[in-house]
Amino acid sequence: MYIEKLKVRPRQAAAIRPCATQFASMLACWSATEDLHSTGPCAEAAKALITCMRTAPAPTRRHKPTINYHLARLGKTLN
Repeated sequence: MYIEKLKVRPRQAAAIRPCATQFASMLACWSATEDLHSTGPCAEAAKALITCMRTAPAPTRRHKPTINYHLARLGKTLN
């Protein structure tokens, strides 16, 4: 099916995860030492993750149009 007026927007850049490296280091520490309570060797990685999460800016949510919006918009071009 070809719709003349239909346009597709390009994909947006991937979201930035500010504490991903600290989280990955804590998971790696857990898998290497099996210290799930973060009391032994993984305590430093857990503290770094907590510090990062406290100082990282809160993510903002963008409004995503609902499926009804898209159906109404496409319905005009299909009729």
